[in-house]
Amino acid sequence: MALHIVASRPDPALVRLPWSTPLAEWSDEYVVPLPRGLSRHIVRTVRLGEKVYAVKETQEEIAFREYRLLRDLQRLGLPAVRPVGVVTGREDDADEPLPCALLTEHLAYSLPYRALFAHGMSTDSLPSLVDALVVLLVRLHLADFYWGDVSLSNVLFRRSAGGFASYLVDAETGELRPSLSRQMREYDVQVGCENVFAELLDLQAGGRISPNVAGHEIVTLIQQRYDDLWAELTAEEEFSAGEMSRIEQRIERLNDLGFDVDELDIVTDFDGDRVRIQPKAVELGHHRRELQSLTGLDVEDAQARRLLNDLTAFIAHFDLGREDRGIAANRWFTEIYEPIMAMVPPEARGKLEPAEIFHEILVHRWYLSERAGHEVGIFETARDYIDTVLTAKPDELVAGDDDALPEDDPDAGVL
Repeated sequence: MALHIVASRPDPALVRLPWSTPLAEWSDEYVVPLPRGLSRHIVRTVRLGEKVYAVKETQEEIAFREYRLLRDLQRLGLPAVRPVGVVTGREDDADEPLPCALLTEHLAYSLPYRALFAHGMSTDSLPSLVDALVVLLVRLHLADFYWGDVSLSNVLFRRSAGGFASYLVDAETGELRPSLSRQMREYDVQVGCENVFAELLDLQAGGRISPNVAGHEIVTLIQQRYDDLWAELTAEEEFSAGEMSRIEQRIERLNDLGFDVDELDIVTDFDGDRVRIQPKAVELGHHRRELQSLTGLDVEDAQARRLLNDLTAFIAHFDLGREDRGIAANRWFTEIYEPIMAMVPPEARGKLEPAEIFHEILVHRWYLSERAGHEVGIFETARDYIDTVLTAKPDELVAGDDDALPEDDPDAGVL
C-alpha cells in the first residue's frame, strides 16, 4: 500500500520520517527527548529542521476524527494543539501494516503536569493548575464541546504570569454538539474530578508530591471553581430599572476575569420596572486583545494583564496620561520591554516565554526593593534576575534529556 499523508500544514520533510518503522523503535536521530506524560497510545516528539511535531499511533478512523475535530477547535479559537496531518498506508519491511499516525505541532514552552513537578513546582501551585483546567473546561463547554475524558493527562500547561494556561492535547473522546446539555456538562466535571483524584494519588505514589496533599479537597475545588465561573459567565441577573449601572458592573467583572462580552441579552418587564440580563456570548482574551492592539505582543491573557499593569505604571510615572494610549504603549515597548528582552542571552531564551520572563522580573523587582528599602530600577532588576534566577532554570521551549522521565519509569515511552 502506498504511503498517504493528509496535511493541513504541508511540510515536505515529513516524507523523510521512518514511517516503515514502528513508532516505539524510532531512533534519537528523529526523536526529541521531551518530558513524557500518560496516554493510551505510543507517542513520539520529533524535530524536523526548526519545527517540532508530536506523532501518535492510533486507528485510522480515530485519527481522522481527532484531526478534523482539532481543526474545528482551531477555527473556533479554542486552546488546543494544532493538527498537522494524518499518515496512512504505513507498512514495515515485511509488508505488514502499521498503525495510522496523527501529527500535531509541539506547543512551545508547554509541559505535561508531571513534568511541572519534575521542574520543581510545589504543591502550593495545585490550585493554580486546577484553575487552568477549569477555565479550559468552561471555555470548551461554552463552545458546546463535550470532552468526555477530562484529566490533567490530556492537557498541556504553559506558565502564565505565575499561574498557568492549559491547552487540550487529546481530543479523541471529544465531540462538538449543536448544544451541550447541563447533564453532559455535569458528567464532564464528574469525570474530571475522578481522573484528577487518581492522578494525584499517582503523583503521591511516585513521591512527586507530598503525601499530605488531600486529593478530595482538590477535586472539591474543581467542582466549586467550575460552578462559580460558569455562573458568573452565564447566569441570569435581575434588578430594578433604577439599578442600570449593574449592567456595566457585570461587564467589568467579566473583563476582570479576562472575558469579553460579545452579546448580552437584556429583557425588561411590561412596565419597565424590572430588568433581566444574561451574557449570551463571552470570549476569553480581553487583556490579550488589548495588549496585542497596543503593542503587537501575542501572549497569554494573565501575562497580558500583568504587562498592561506595568504599562499603566509607566504612563503614570512619565505623566503620559494626556497622550494617546497607543503612542504611550509604543514608548513603553521600545524603551522598556524590548531593551529588557535584549538583555537575555541567547542560551537562556528557551527557559521561559519572553512575557513570562518579564513578569518574573517584575516580581523580582518587588523582592529586591523590599530588601533594599527603596525602589530598585527595572534594568538593574533585570540584570540581577537574569544572572541569579533565569540561568538556573531548565529549558521549557523544547526540553532536553535531563527533563525526560527515567528510562526505568514504567510510563516511559508514552505521552
